[in-house]
Amino acid sequence: MKTAKSLISFVQESLAEVADPINAPQMAAYMKTSMPFYGVKKPLRKPITRAIKKQFRPANRQAYERAVRGLWKLPHREEKYIALAVARMFPGYIDGESMPLFEQLIRQGAWWDFVDEVAVQLVGPVLLNERKATKPMMDEWINDDDMWIRRSAIISHIKHKQATDHRSLFRYCRERADEKEFFIRKAIGWALREYSKTDPARVRTFLHKYETCLSGLSYREGARILQKRGLLNV
Repeated sequence: MKTAKSLISFVQESLAEVADPINAPQMAAYMKTSMPFYGVKKPLRKPITRAIKKQFRPANRQAYERAVRGLWKLPHREEKYIALAVARMFPGYIDGESMPLFEQLIRQGAWWDFVDEVAVQLVGPVLLNERKATKPMMDEWINDDDMWIRRSAIISHIKHKQATDHRSLFRYCRERADEKEFFIRKAIGWALREYSKTDPARVRTFLHKYETCLSGLSYREGARILQKRGLLNV
């Protein structure tokens, strides 16, 4: 059985082989971070993650969490991206038992490239599949002191389509409508825009009712698809 230590060595060696010192500072500048990069963009990371799926399948939950946390602790951003890819690639562990791990990734990630991946691709499926157990946690998250946790409570609904709990989504948007934080305003608009693809009538009614409460950014983003379809005049 391959260990987390061997996985970490494989990832570090694989990234080092394709590292690009020219890309590295450009990628760091784009992400506005001082965290080091190897300079390995997503297309070159894909063969690494494919190999991980074949060669490093975790035997149990403990091994899964050890693998994700081990990669997450590494210093380079691409190593953390691969940690999130590993967290996603084994759906059997994307459940309520893994929520403490996912919350840790959000709080420590604290930037949109990490947080959005965890919130939409990991927390979102747990909320959808285990709503009764997970909804109370999201009700706490929407009032959390950590802005990234609040953002996650909103955008965790984004891929739910017809199964969207619109009452919770709309309530979260109302509760955070007066925030000045860009990433919260953007999250509200993003979530509303995505849900408008599934239920334009509900989103249109919500936008009409709360237009004066929402920030201009949230409203414009939420209305974008409706406007394109001629379903909302602004």
